[in-house]
Amino acid sequence: MEVVLDQVLCRRGRFVLRADARLGEGLHLVSGPVGSGKSTIALLLGGGLSPTEGRIDLIGIRRRLLIQQFAEFHLTGRTVLEEVASWGLDPSMLPDLAGPGVDAASDPFRLSRGEQKRLVLGCALATTPDLLVLDEPFASCDLRAKRRIGRLLTDRPGLTVVLTHDTRYLPAPDHAWTIDGGVLRSAAVAGRT
Repeated sequence: MEVVLDQVLCRRGRFVLRADARLGEGLHLVSGPVGSGKSTIALLLGGGLSPTEGRIDLIGIRRRLLIQQFAEFHLTGRTVLEEVASWGLDPSMLPDLAGPGVDAASDPFRLSRGEQKRLVLGCALATTPDLLVLDEPFASCDLRAKRRIGRLLTDRPGLTVVLTHDTRYLPAPDHAWTIDGGVLRSAAVAGRT
């Protein structure tokens, strides 16, 4: 499995992002400050945005999934139980997916942002896509949820790309990248936390 960003250039208004990289299996961290282009890379990898120039090749990837920063963008069920079912998952998995204290009959849009995030990320991780792209997965999560997400990412098969400015709770990635001056660059991989 591999994603090839071949001389990719993406214009969004006045912002220009450039990427020329190969992403193989494992956990990839893309870091950079707010506004650096992390969400643009996420949209490109997830298929929500096409490059202005260059191309993106998905090699050996049959299914990809983009989870954007705001969990409510992904909610479709009228109840938490319907939400779990909409992902094609067994309803008995609800406690593991949503975390403690979330009632199956609750309206997912009335959950706290942290509960929504836990529910969406839990469902996404349980569906095991070949390529999983997570844009700011720790936003709105409490410390316990951040640590749990970090552990789940360590064990996930396939290719996972996490785009975040908050790397404290992420296990050591297999590959690290930064966005600097609108250019995606390879970075040194730090030790495990």
